[in-house]
Amino acid sequence: MMQDTDTHYMQMALGLAANGRGFTSPNPMVGAVIVRDGEVVGKGWHEFAGGPHAEVNAIADAGNLSQGATLYVTLEPCHHHGRTPPCTEAILAAGISRVVVAMTDPNPRVTGGGNTFLLANGIDVTTGICEADARQLNRFFIKHAQTGRPYVILKSAATLDGRIATRTGDSKWVTGAAARTRGHELRHEVDGVMVGVNTIKADDPSLTTRLEHTRGIDPIRIVLDTRLTIPENSKVLQGGAASDTLIITGNYADDDRRQRLSAQGVRIIETPVRDGRIDLALLMDRLGAMDITSLLVEGGGQVAAAMLNAGLVDRICFFFAPKILGGEGISMCSGPGPEKMADAIRIDNMEIHRLGDDILIEGDVGKRQVQGSGFKVQG
Repeated sequence: MMQDTDTHYMQMALGLAANGRGFTSPNPMVGAVIVRDGEVVGKGWHEFAGGPHAEVNAIADAGNLSQGATLYVTLEPCHHHGRTPPCTEAILAAGISRVVVAMTDPNPRVTGGGNTFLLANGIDVTTGICEADARQLNRFFIKHAQTGRPYVILKSAATLDGRIATRTGDSKWVTGAAARTRGHELRHEVDGVMVGVNTIKADDPSLTTRLEHTRGIDPIRIVLDTRLTIPENSKVLQGGAASDTLIITGNYADDDRRQRLSAQGVRIIETPVRDGRIDLALLMDRLGAMDITSLLVEGGGQVAAAMLNAGLVDRICFFFAPKILGGEGISMCSGPGPEKMADAIRIDNMEIHRLGDDILIEGDVGKRQVQGSGFKVQG
């Protein structure tokens, strides 16, 4: 009976945590509920990076009713000084007698510290309630905390025969409005969006977040451009976005172009190359070190294939429209693939959603032997 009650309130806390989606990075999404004598007396969530943590907001909401109450929180309370004081001290000061935690902090440097402190100070601590749901919610934060790299989502929109554009490069629009809205929601949820320079040349996207009924956060815009051939009037180089633009290039860039682009406020990052290709594995390390905890890879086919073959994709979101080109066109993934079906990349935990007339297939990317980690765009 106690476990059923704990599950009920933890699910409530997880729902609150989700309110922070897109706003809390590089911090996790966290929700908290305070219960006293079977009644919810306080609620809170981490609303934005640098702001009060969920526990503090819930304690403020409960006031003096926190005394002797149970706190349900989706992540182990912090016991270290960061932008805000330790939540463990606030819990002690509020007089909370029991803390129920969904999951311990995934950062190996702090795991268990908060729970241990609370136990040492006479507070009853229960862990592991709805842990799988909590880990799913904060998969971006967990991967970054444990590996230093961003969680990578590969997104593509295609016809039923796997084409993202016609043979002439026309791609507007493959999917309908509902699918495109979901794509903008994905941009809001992640820290960065990455494309190859050929996508910039073909489509000239702005790579911003555009949502009708809610405020969206623009991701950092990242362009892979080995030889720095991006057109200087591209939308990603213009003002109007609330995010930075990063151009990832090799050591072939023309100095004059580099200076002109830098003068526009664009950050040019020279990345090591291997066999004339940008080393994508090293790039993921660099992006992670910049506190980019999540990355949406949008195009095109060369980038998708390179990221998959390098074993750097964690999840796919493939949108399919009820259309068939029935001839030549630009494929979702370009370049040579494996020779045998047994070497195909498997998608696990697959989900299928209907979005208007379109279908979204998403799932976790299984592992296979890495074929390479380089990416090169000729320009």
